[in-house]
Amino acid sequence: MSHYEIYALKFAGPFVRPEAFLLWLRDWERTERIHYYIWCAKGPKATVVVDSGLSPQMAKERQLEGYENPAEVLRRIDVEVEQVRHVILTHLHWDHANGVILFPRATFYVQEAEYRFWIHDPVARTPPFLELLDPDSREALSRLETSGRLVLLPGEEEILPGVRCVPAPGHTPALQAVILETSRGAAVLGSDCAHLFRNFREQWPSILIADLAAWIKSYQRLADLASSPDLLFPGHDARMLEDFPMVATGVSRLV
Repeated sequence: MSHYEIYALKFAGPFVRPEAFLLWLRDWERTERIHYYIWCAKGPKATVVVDSGLSPQMAKERQLEGYENPAEVLRRIDVEVEQVRHVILTHLHWDHANGVILFPRATFYVQEAEYRFWIHDPVARTPPFLELLDPDSREALSRLETSGRLVLLPGEEEILPGVRCVPAPGHTPALQAVILETSRGAAVLGSDCAHLFRNFREQWPSILIADLAAWIKSYQRLADLASSPDLLFPGHDARMLEDFPMVATGVSRLV
């Protein structure tokens, strides 16, 4: 069995958000710090990047505080984007998918239902959804499909030994989590199925909901897949950087 080491790489932040945004309709008077991350899993035979972050151009357009090019952050753990062959996109919100252009030789993996919704469903062109996937990302993803560098997964699938993609819908129509075999057992990169560790612990989603009932089921599903509760990781919690061993500036080793 291939065992992976998992790293969280901060590419922007910190940002202060109302807790009612991160924990749906709760604690209106409180705030929480978050970061924007990608993740990297290093195995004996493969390196896998989870999510792509966003490009310098979009960071400039959005005036994103504390932004660093994800390619530069990856270089701190000796990963060159030109050498990355596998990038898993957990979902297609702009802060997770806009950076596909940074990985010129990678194959990208996304749930087919997620891709079909954002690229082809007319609902994705309505105002609430237009805020979440930008036109540049939509165009770049369409080009990847045409070039054969986009793998559309029909559901749960092992894409490499020790690397499984598992549907965890709710935040988006077909968000996927990544299950990685590590020396401590199965670890789950849940991405925005939980913005914070608290979302997992309390089974309480954020305010960005595509399907609330599906989201609650996803919490139980991911909890069952993790070998232990401390191997279940969220998408934006600042504690992923603060509470784990820091191996480089803005990079922590989760497992």
